[in-house]
Amino acid sequence: MSTRNHHSPNRTRRWLIAAGGLAVTASAGGAVTWFNVFADAAADGALTVEEVHKRANAEDVYLIDIRRPDEWKRTGIASSAIPLDMRRDDFETTLRSLIAQKGERPVALICARGVRSDRMNRRLMEAGFTNIIDVPEGMIGSGAGPGWIARDLPLRPPTAKELDGQIL
Repeated sequence: MSTRNHHSPNRTRRWLIAAGGLAVTASAGGAVTWFNVFADAAADGALTVEEVHKRANAEDVYLIDIRRPDEWKRTGIASSAIPLDMRRDDFETTLRSLIAQKGERPVALICARGVRSDRMNRRLMEAGFTNIIDVPEGMIGSGAGPGWIARDLPLRPPTAKELDGQIL
């Protein structure tokens, strides 16, 4: 007979770690949201939203909003960000073209809650990009902090061209 407590905090923590630090929340309307529980803005190669805002305005980094166009329309885009939907087949090619046309500098990725930016960060590094920065706080917050919108950083609406996928 086992005396193991199946509801222990350690078991829950192990499960969260095994799940990659992701939690799911559901709203009354049934919408499901992924949340990066263990996001860490102090992690190597990560920036807080305030830091990336300052660096993007100083043209020291490209801030790339990798969310979907419907998300851009719903919340707006960080004023200094370039919207580039990560689902595009030509995402990497377009990002390389942007860097080639506008000049070499680090690329900071932001999404809603730090889940997609973390995943895309790894994908781009595997594809040979060398200076990719994660913004784990995201636009609407994560375990790393409340996010761009809650920190009342400047937003702008997406343009019709951006919604059509034209960034260059």
